[in-house]
Amino acid sequence: MADAALAQRPHRGGDGGMRFAQNGRDRAVRPMPDRWREMAPQDRQRFRANAERWQQMDGAQREMLREREQLRLQRMRQEADAALRQSGLQLEAERRQQYEQRYLQERRRIEESLRHELREKRQRELAPVVERLKKEFTQPQQPQQQQQQGGSNSPKPATAAPSPKK
Repeated sequence: MADAALAQRPHRGGDGGMRFAQNGRDRAVRPMPDRWREMAPQDRQRFRANAERWQQMDGAQREMLREREQLRLQRMRQEADAALRQSGLQLEAERRQQYEQRYLQERRRIEESLRHELREKRQRELAPVVERLKKEFTQPQQPQQQQQQGGSNSPKPATAAPSPKK
């Protein structure tokens, strides 16, 4: 337990920035004000909303999210290791760490791009659905009896043909 606490202990790096040792890895962490200024407005808004949600969570919910994030990071590191093995490269520890960081950076970029494409595609495909439903629901509703007697414009369900007996 003490080792885990020491592994997360911040210390000053040679460049004056804060660094955190994690599992033997030394990562530079830019000061938050710099990172905040570099964020896009929608990212700042999302950050604020997430911070507010975090503040409203109880300890068990926070712990569950921490564990989920640790599992996600572990899985991504394993995938980075697999990509490195697949590439056939034999790298020293420092270059290996750089490779992992670049892989994770590129992966985040690709995943964000895919999320963006999916949102756009969803909006394109939902637009005609919304229009169709708008037309459908602005028409006066027919009485239930007329619909049951065949007065409905909706197609009748197809009945399956009986399968031949052998």
